[in-house]
Amino acid sequence: MQSDKIVVVLKYPERFFDGILNRRTVTQIFTRVRVYVSPGVSCCPADMSSLRVLELYSGIGGMHFALKESGIPADVVAAVDVNTTANEVYRHNFPNIPLWSKTIECITLDDFNGLGFDMILMSPPCQPFTRIGLQGDVADSRTKSFLHILHILPRLAKPPRFLLLENVKGFETSSARDSLVKTLKDCGYHYQEFLLSPTCLGIPNSRLRYFLIARPQEESFSFQTTTEILEVFPDAQATPAPKAPPSPDLVNGGEDGGRVLYKLERPCDLLRKHSQDSDGSVRLLREFLQEEAEIGDRGRYLLQPRTLLRYALVLDIVQPTCRRSVCFTKGYGHYVEGTGSVLQSRTDIEVEDAFRAFGTLSDEEKLGQLSKLELRYFTPREIANLMGFPSYFGFPEQSSLKQRYRLLGNSLNVHIVARLIRLMVS
Repeated sequence: MQSDKIVVVLKYPERFFDGILNRRTVTQIFTRVRVYVSPGVSCCPADMSSLRVLELYSGIGGMHFALKESGIPADVVAAVDVNTTANEVYRHNFPNIPLWSKTIECITLDDFNGLGFDMILMSPPCQPFTRIGLQGDVADSRTKSFLHILHILPRLAKPPRFLLLENVKGFETSSARDSLVKTLKDCGYHYQEFLLSPTCLGIPNSRLRYFLIARPQEESFSFQTTTEILEVFPDAQATPAPKAPPSPDLVNGGEDGGRVLYKLERPCDLLRKHSQDSDGSVRLLREFLQEEAEIGDRGRYLLQPRTLLRYALVLDIVQPTCRRSVCFTKGYGHYVEGTGSVLQSRTDIEVEDAFRAFGTLSDEEKLGQLSKLELRYFTPREIANLMGFPSYFGFPEQSSLKQRYRLLGNSLNVHIVARLIRLMVS
């Protein structure tokens, strides 16, 4: 009889493993508890054999990491991407996976049939659908590869059993989406669409993305599908704590709502951020941050004086105790406005104090005030933590800091996709 064994069953392991908790917290937990993975616990049907997966637009391997995290028995038979820099990262992390460095529209029907895959995971180029872009949709040349996939799908000798797609918000109103849905229906699939952000899994990062999962109509989902785009997981059991409704005057930009308090913050902006930071269902940022000793040359991440002076009023400044951060884009670390949050290292100083009477100060005085905050960029590892990449994910040594930020900004949240894969297959 084993009286001293504690068995822990993790329903949502993505909230526990793979870089979510910092090293100190993990050490504290594992000095008290031994965790066993029971061989009898599975998130997929017991009779399911290993699935053959085709990973299109594979990037740095976000879909592959999600597949591994999902626990679904699967083998990636090929990964395809034309970006050579992303392929170097993919190969660094998955050296034994066949990696096709070619454009998808060059892959023939015979090539696809030769792979004999059961699942397609894909994240087509988002530029034709982004709200800040030209929104060229199907007229954009970068959509050609996706339209080629839709042309191939009905002609496959063995249609895949599962299909998952990720893209930006905006895809749901595109002609490309309409073509996808029509093709799926014509091929006998049913599907479910989502608009999901990592905050729904308790991760303090806003990254709202479109997702679609599909499977043949004769194989029903484990939940009731709907024509509506879901903004939560259908199997979600936890409901976020209710939040106090904001003042209508502040939200609608009334007399107080339009008044700038400091920086460019209005009362309604501060109220929104305070509400986010008060949401106990979301973890603290500090759980995703590296220890100072792990960062190395901390100076390379500090915002430079010229950047501080030029962009101080538009920075999204967060502290380790915050429960929010804005979406990190491919321009992070190079551009400042709208590319991601920056971290306030000195938490003993109030941001309001640093910006007090800011407009009346000389440049030298402004820098004196701002330097007290010790504002820095999130490191690539910290962004990878927020995006759900496991602790063993890494970049080739020769990759530059700019390349790492750019590649992460083009990637996806691993935990969201892992949860969708389980939902799609179960």
